[in-house]
Amino acid sequence: MESIVLTTPRMRLRSSTPELAAADLHDRLEFARLLAAEVPGDWPPPLNDENSKAYTLKYLTENPDAPGWGAWYFLLPGKGDGKARAIGMGGFKGKPTAQGMVEVGYSIMPSHQRFGFASEAVEGLVGWAFSHPEVQLVTAETLPELAPSIRVLEKTGFHFLGQGSEAGVIRYGRKR
Repeated sequence: MESIVLTTPRMRLRSSTPELAAADLHDRLEFARLLAAEVPGDWPPPLNDENSKAYTLKYLTENPDAPGWGAWYFLLPGKGDGKARAIGMGGFKGKPTAQGMVEVGYSIMPSHQRFGFASEAVEGLVGWAFSHPEVQLVTAETLPELAPSIRVLEKTGFHFLGQGSEAGVIRYGRKR
């Protein structure tokens, strides 16, 4: 499985592969080498943990026909040294459903929050999803107390849909 690379105005978004996901889970130095980027010592971004990394590896291994429908890494291009920096991650929870729906998620390292990177990444990911004609709806879930996350969704054209998949979670959506 090859990585897909999207370019946004300030970032590169790179889709995960089984090899990248395994390195992210087990070997930070190898992960940084494969990503061709500096990875901060406090990686991963908030709300990502060993379980989410293991899920990504399992999904990509079991679905080799699903490039891009798993995790994506958010990279800032390098400045003087030329080396990119990993500042966040997000992506999709899998391929589109039979109804044409996908769910997007996103998380930015605390040092890079409040600079519009999450909104930019979401726009890039939604644009990529809608480049697939079968995708009719992109959804996202968040907690009602995460006001910055809700602002990202509203800023990128999502509308409140109601309760999410678990108690205490809310869902937003953006139609094609």
